[in-house]
Amino acid sequence: MTASAIPATAEIPAQADKATLRRAIAASALGNATEWFDYGIYAYGVTYISAALFPGEVDDAVLFALATFAISFLVRPLGGLFWGPLGDRLGRKAVLALTILLMSGATLAVGLIPSYAQIGWAAPALLILLRMVQGFSTGGEYGGAATFMAEYAPDARRGFYGSFLEFGTLAGFSFGAALMLGFSLLLGDAVMHDWGWRIPFLVAAPMGLIGMYLRSRMEDTPVFREQAAEGSRSPSLSRLLRDHKRPMLVVGGLVVALNVVNYTLLSYMPTYLQRRIGLSPDEALVVPIIGMLFMMVFLPIAGHMSDRMGRRPMWRLSLIGLLVAVVPLYMLMATGLVGAIIGFVLLGLLYVPQLATISATFPALFPTAARFAGFAIAYNLSTSLFGGTAPAIGSALIGTTGNELMPAFYMMAACIIGLIALRFMPETAGRSLYDDPFGGERAA
Repeated sequence: MTASAIPATAEIPAQADKATLRRAIAASALGNATEWFDYGIYAYGVTYISAALFPGEVDDAVLFALATFAISFLVRPLGGLFWGPLGDRLGRKAVLALTILLMSGATLAVGLIPSYAQIGWAAPALLILLRMVQGFSTGGEYGGAATFMAEYAPDARRGFYGSFLEFGTLAGFSFGAALMLGFSLLLGDAVMHDWGWRIPFLVAAPMGLIGMYLRSRMEDTPVFREQAAEGSRSPSLSRLLRDHKRPMLVVGGLVVALNVVNYTLLSYMPTYLQRRIGLSPDEALVVPIIGMLFMMVFLPIAGHMSDRMGRRPMWRLSLIGLLVAVVPLYMLMATGLVGAIIGFVLLGLLYVPQLATISATFPALFPTAARFAGFAIAYNLSTSLFGGTAPAIGSALIGTTGNELMPAFYMMAACIIGLIALRFMPETAGRSLYDDPFGGERAA
């Protein structure tokens, strides 16, 4: 889609000044960084965590740890159901201040769990409980942060500014990975298995406090404040499902592709490279860190391009590119360290057009009164079923078939689902958030 084909805004909402916009970006992105910092240290420290908190052989313990990672995602829809309607009623700011505290507190507590040798089965039980708390809080965090960002950003540059939310995603994930790698190199394998793996988890506390401080000092979004002044009410759950099922289905389908790729690349890849490709633990950590640094550079560029070209062309480019290239690039990664770096970087760059435009695309599909809830529920339900389970499914498929390319085939199937959902998504680039994108003609 060209710039001239992007729909004109029907009404221009109040816009924040640049200083306020920068604070909103920082407040949103830091919460996302805290969430993904936890995913980074868990995914990149899974071999240490499994050895410390789970019984059994190494392979069994790692599988248990990956399954525990997936458990937190099963709770996310409950978080979306709780926090989403609350954010539409009380405001985005109040909910986001609470969710970041819950997330960071639970991450801190994981680093304090006694080992299986000390307390037996209570160790994995506590880990599961804390992962559920994280999943519940994350059910409100991402939808709220994306909504907060989208409602503060100007219509014509929502893609560009929204990309910084995902910059926070990769920054948090990279920071967690770099910490785990740094302590691994500094302390050595024996100390990491003993107690060193716990240190990165303790960093979550100050991150959460800084994020809560930034969010508590922000006003709610101009769009939400205008709606509150008019006395508009958020819809009940039954009405939300009845009146907004089309955007919820579109978001759910796109999120299948988005998060199967996301969690396979970012969360499962270190384990895959180490256990399936034969890289050393440190090499398996270095590969995604290099890839994520490349992705971070291109995120704002892709966000800006989506403002000019539209969201749909960016998603189509990414989905088709991954569908065609994922198997050859997985085969390239199997050739060794250099091939793994090149293959991961190329996969990451193909994924960037999706990642950069999430917070610009999905919130704009819903009206203000239902935006937080509609986005949070659809996003988290799809993520819980297909995103967080991707590492465990990829590992199980390899174990069942013996084929090391099964995660690539799983990503291809997810991309096909995403292309089907994209067929029914209207273009939202340049639209006012007061528009109803599903009220006009269906996008071709």
